[in-house]
Amino acid sequence: MDQAEARKETTEGPNEWKKRAPYRIHEHDFKALYEASCHCGKVKYQLSRQEPLDSKLCHCTTCQTQHAAPFQWAAIFHKEDINFTNGHHNLEWYDPTSKSVEHKLPCKVRCAYCHSPIMDEGRNMILLFPSLIKLDAKGKHFFKPRHHMFYGQRVMDIPDGLPKWTGLTEESDLIEDSPPELVRELERKREAERQKKFEKGENR
Repeated sequence: MDQAEARKETTEGPNEWKKRAPYRIHEHDFKALYEASCHCGKVKYQLSRQEPLDSKLCHCTTCQTQHAAPFQWAAIFHKEDINFTNGHHNLEWYDPTSKSVEHKLPCKVRCAYCHSPIMDEGRNMILLFPSLIKLDAKGKHFFKPRHHMFYGQRVMDIPDGLPKWTGLTEESDLIEDSPPELVRELERKREAERQKKFEKGENR
């Protein structure tokens, strides 16, 4: 199967992806608050949500390799928050786990011409890259990173005082210069969870 054919394959049948968010065109009632495009401008999209659900800096080795950078700046949105205005039927996909170019979720999405990373498409959410979005001073405030992920895999230290997780947020440990009060709060939370399990007999 060549790359063109692979783009047509989805988990639900050929070309079905065009009819679903995030690729389906919003014909009515889409309030565009931001405009964005890839490097060559062939892929353009709008966003209707003012503030992302989350904004993070990821230091995992996959992000380092895929972006050829020490870390990735990404913001999370609902799939309905995006509206492609150009080029969305000429995208290409890549699954880093299976190293496949078929449209299998989750996957990475790029412009088929300049290969700029457009987003990571998950099963329920999308992860966008603020560097592609035209942000004024107010917009930059909303997109400001809130924490670091996979900081244990970093290639450089960033002493910015933000929470720094060894792996996934809330599922790993806080390290380095993470805010002390957040570290204490996490320890209290986990101790309460351990005590609750002990009382239920789950740790016996």
